[in-house]
Amino acid sequence: MEYQYPIDLDWSNEEMMQVVSFFNVIEAYYESSTEGEQLLKRYKQFKQIVPGKAEEKQIFNEFEKSSGYSSYHAVKAVQKSPDQKYFSAKSK
Repeated sequence: MEYQYPIDLDWSNEEMMQVVSFFNVIEAYYESSTEGEQLLKRYKQFKQIVPGKAEEKQIFNEFEKSSGYSSYHAVKAVQKSPDQKYFSAKSK
């Protein structure tokens, strides 16, 4: 699937890489598998770059529009059981 990541050009290269890394884990959550703790670690890094809820929601919505993957739902599911490994239906 080809789509663009929601990136702010004001971010440094390192910040852009951390945001892309977060979205890569979201993709793994839906496409294959991921460790809950890994997703939460990447989300914490993402929140250091995007601390505001409004901006987070906007970025999540942009990503969901282009990819079909809900970052919000993935993060919420993992926050309930962070020690779990998550497998998508596609990977089974």
